[in-house]
Amino acid sequence: MSPVPAPLLLCVDLQPAFLAAISDSQRVHWRCSFALESARGLAVPVLFTEQVPAKLGHTATDLLALAESPVVLAKDTFSALADPATAAHLAGSGARHLLITGIETPICVYQTAAGARQAGYEVTVLADCVGARRAADAAAALAHLAKLGCAVLPAESVFYSLLHDASHPFFRAYTALVKKYG
Repeated sequence: MSPVPAPLLLCVDLQPAFLAAISDSQRVHWRCSFALESARGLAVPVLFTEQVPAKLGHTATDLLALAESPVVLAKDTFSALADPATAAHLAGSGARHLLITGIETPICVYQTAAGARQAGYEVTVLADCVGARRAADAAAALAHLAKLGCAVLPAESVFYSLLHDASHPFFRAYTALVKKYG
């Protein structure tokens, strides 16, 4: 995989109410922490979306704390790209490649990734940083996203491709994160 230009990490609905509802939530939370620390070290901007936060609560505070100057936008659409404020923020960010994490894979993650592809973005779903109530539903959604042209890869693979080689200034710190989050 060649180096990816100017990505943005899009964290979809990482709210405690959703984390509590998905299977293997601790793993998803842990892997999203890894992605956020990796993004911070590589100066990748981070955008969090929150699904109807007035009713469902806000993003997990420990995840927000791992991001450098995160932007947080509320939405009531399932696709983040269908929300006008989120779409405008993404368009104004200059990012052409979205790295997507979040919940729930067959609903908001699926619709966000599909909408981003339709809007002309390169999309990589960080496969180990998404979660769902039912694994079979998530697998079907990820398989369809791959058919739509989304890359579906583990976070470690993606961030190593952003480093490109061992001479990158963040390489040593990144390998420490890889060990930490094993």
